Amino acid sequence: MKLYFSAGACSQAPHIVLREINANFELIAVDTSKHRFANDQDFYAVNAKGQVPVLELDSGEHLTEGPIISQYLADRANATSLLPASGIARYRVLEWANYITSELHKSYTPLFNPALDAAAKTVLRQGLRKKYEWVDAQLPGKQHLTGDAFTIADAYLFVVTNWRRFVDLDLSDLAHLNAFLNRVASRPAVDAAVRAEKQVH
Repeated sequence: MKLYFSAGACSQAPHIVLREINANFELIAVDTSKHRFANDQDFYAVNAKGQVPVLELDSGEHLTEGPIISQYLADRANATSLLPASGIARYRVLEWANYITSELHKSYTPLFNPALDAAAKTVLRQGLRKKYEWVDAQLPGKQHLTGDAFTIADAYLFVVTNWRRFVDLDLSDLAHLNAFLNRVASRPAVDAAVRAEKQVH
């Protein structure tokens, strides 16, 4: 398999999952500002959306959208700790993944837009902060979002929340959230993914 990624982008979540399941895969870096590879080939030829991540399967098919790629990988590996196979436990993980993609991930997007004025960004930042206060309130007594097991949703929350430093979003007082981030960062697969993305260009 091949994972098309951009360092620190949302593609890092399925990258973490690939390492959690000990998959055999190749990393291919994409310059998402130019939609080009390092050899100047056109990324739109791989994904007409122009976005990472893209997972190229052994069959040559391409799968897009980070939460779906992570779900596919966990199911493919029968990694039921990352994503339970059935029942309400599975839907709790997917419930979190959906919240992260719709309420957190997409709330960051306008904060990266240099054309948006400071006043608008302040309002948006305040709204995003409120969502994180809610997330923080869900974490007491848990190691991860749905309990003790690390899941695909935890990988996604970790990656997205790391963007806070780039948009001047102060979450330093959210103790449960920060303890969660530290726990996730200490996982060998997470550390390996972060290090690898710094090395592959």
